[in-house]
Amino acid sequence: MSGGGDDWRPTASLERLALRAALLADTRAFFAARRVLEVDTPALVTSAVTDVHIHSVTVEVGRPPALFLHTSPEYAMKRLLAAGSGDIYQICHVARGFEQSRLHNTEFTLVEWYRLGFDLGALMDEVEALVRALCASHPGLQRPAERCSYREVFMRHTGLDPFAATIPQLQGVVAHLGYRDTAPRDELLDLIMGAVIGPALGQEALTFIYGYPASQAALARLDPQDPRTAQRFELYLAGIELANGFHELASADEQRLRFAEDLRERARRGLPVFPMDERLLAALAAGLPDCAGVALGFDRVLMLAAGAAHIHEVLPFPTQTA
Repeated sequence: MSGGGDDWRPTASLERLALRAALLADTRAFFAARRVLEVDTPALVTSAVTDVHIHSVTVEVGRPPALFLHTSPEYAMKRLLAAGSGDIYQICHVARGFEQSRLHNTEFTLVEWYRLGFDLGALMDEVEALVRALCASHPGLQRPAERCSYREVFMRHTGLDPFAATIPQLQGVVAHLGYRDTAPRDELLDLIMGAVIGPALGQEALTFIYGYPASQAALARLDPQDPRTAQRFELYLAGIELANGFHELASADEQRLRFAEDLRERARRGLPVFPMDERLLAALAAGLPDCAGVALGFDRVLMLAAGAAHIHEVLPFPTQTA
């Protein structure tokens, strides 16, 4: 046995647990009013993610093959979309290794949804509507939302064009953060966005950032008007990243190439390398409808609605005492 003393108690107050229940009900009502189908996909999956920034939690089952806790329901939901599900959403617990901070817990709650025929603008409108419905009294929601390009906010906060800056210039921005001298360009861009720019965003209004570098497209399409950028956005409020949305990539061949590049980068960094998800790729090959999708961090929205300073204040039991 481990623990003792008072660590059996929940870290969230009963009032905040009640607020959690109310906002979950509000979320379901929001999608029901829009006739978006709630789905429930497995938390235990057979394929790990390839993304170098996300670490799948392996589940020991006594014999191969390995199983993993899903880091997002995205792959399974896209299989449903390819099978003809139509508009869908899901509220689920996910798990990501090595994530512990004021804003991170290894296990957390995502609200993820996909809308057929939506472009990024329409999806941003819907994300904004949901966030306003869940924490209407937050000071940052008293003004209209802002939409800014990645390049615009990068230049505003660093004086550098992220598409033209040299590696030494990017290193200079984060010299005080103890970056690795061998960090590749994308890692430096991520560090700057996460540690320098992100905390300054959304201080007066909801702020959508769009036009991320193509090298950070993940499962998003590239912008046909500017192939240097991806059709992807993130949402910030009070310096906290709340959501990550894509105009979803439908090409199985392009997705396979991206997964392969991820795996090469994971090997270069000495990270675990697992086979790519062939079932997702088969679903894309069968035909993913034109859609946009987004994942919203429910616990972070709840933090803002409750005025909480730490994610533990809105969770019944954080991972350390689960």
